[in-house]
Amino acid sequence: MTLAEPPSVSGASLRRHSAGDTSGAVAVRAAMVARLEEDGALGPGPVREALLALPRQILMPQAYVRRSAPDETPPRWDLLDFSRLADREELLERLHSGDSVAIQHEGEPILGRAPGPRRGGVMTAMSSTMGLTAGLLQQLDLRPGQRVLDVGTGAGVTVAVACFVCGDAGVVTLDIDPHVTAAARERLSALGYRPTTVTGNGTNGWAAGGPYDRIFVSFAVRHVPQALVEQLAPGGRALMTLGTSSPSWPGLAVIERRQDGSVEAQLRAVEFGHRAGAGFDRLSLSAAFRAEISTADGWTQRSMLAPPKDTARGMWLALDHLYPGLLRDFGAEDLTIGAPACRSWMRVRPVGHRRWDVTTSGPRDIWAEIQDVARRWRAAGEPDFFRLQFDADGSQQATSPNGALTWQLSPGETGDAR
Repeated sequence: MTLAEPPSVSGASLRRHSAGDTSGAVAVRAAMVARLEEDGALGPGPVREALLALPRQILMPQAYVRRSAPDETPPRWDLLDFSRLADREELLERLHSGDSVAIQHEGEPILGRAPGPRRGGVMTAMSSTMGLTAGLLQQLDLRPGQRVLDVGTGAGVTVAVACFVCGDAGVVTLDIDPHVTAAARERLSALGYRPTTVTGNGTNGWAAGGPYDRIFVSFAVRHVPQALVEQLAPGGRALMTLGTSSPSWPGLAVIERRQDGSVEAQLRAVEFGHRAGAGFDRLSLSAAFRAEISTADGWTQRSMLAPPKDTARGMWLALDHLYPGLLRDFGAEDLTIGAPACRSWMRVRPVGHRRWDVTTSGPRDIWAEIQDVARRWRAAGEPDFFRLQFDADGSQQATSPNGALTWQLSPGETGDAR
């Protein structure tokens, strides 16, 4: 593990270190913040002030845009560069679109790259969608003087907001990739910030800087890392996406340490969550499998049982854990779910008033699995959150408030690459 810990600089310094902030960048940044407010993802307060002040093009002077179709292989990318006038407008639009932003290709060094096309490979570092980031930062409830651990540095947006609100003296940012931490260190310095920047395994945290009042993890885990719980100060709060190999139905783990030292935690069903880090394999539905599901014949039954609504997120979260390996095709017109490991699939189409045609194929009866969990979820009171319990032997389980629905969390792969 390596680190750099320069002298502290006041969080207010951001406004004095924005020489690269153009009028065009200020305008698109204000428009981005306005959209977040209109969408309900951002409200008044210090996070809004930070996002209005933060020149994203200084943190991300280069970013990738995909030039190929989603299913085209190998993919084609262009690395845009803010210093090139021909790239500037498109880059600013990309940085402030609200979408995730790709900043690293195939683990490459981030500093000193030549802009231009890339072919094949995968993106290995991202800046998360702004709606997700803004919402979580508000839930984190950052306050001046807090000690903050940012796990998964990425482009440095989260740590920059923490420095703006809390001051950088007690802020630590941690990433497993030395190229990511090197770039973040240099670009945060350009904004006048000197947080402690650490290269190491995120799930181990960094005890030397703790205990922390706030911990923010920007990649998905299957199991809450015990080290992060131990590094949480009394009165502290930690947030992280918790999920399985499927990205379809994420949960948000909210861990709080009371003043007496005891820990209270919840797993909340949410619509969106962070991506998994390296070492955490995620399932996907290939283009060929999606096409098969949409066109192939299977066994069709007429059902008077309605499929659960999208808003029944607690049910879908429970399904993901109780019957793992399922993915939803959110681009399909009808409810469509596949299990890539065994090539089972299901699609549900409305055919009249309170009537649905349910077509299934493969060894798994996905419709029966859904109805089983839906019944158990209703018996549990239709919760949208579950209590998280950490046992002395290291096991963890999620339980509905009335205790009727429960499951063990699989330690599995932790996704600790960020």
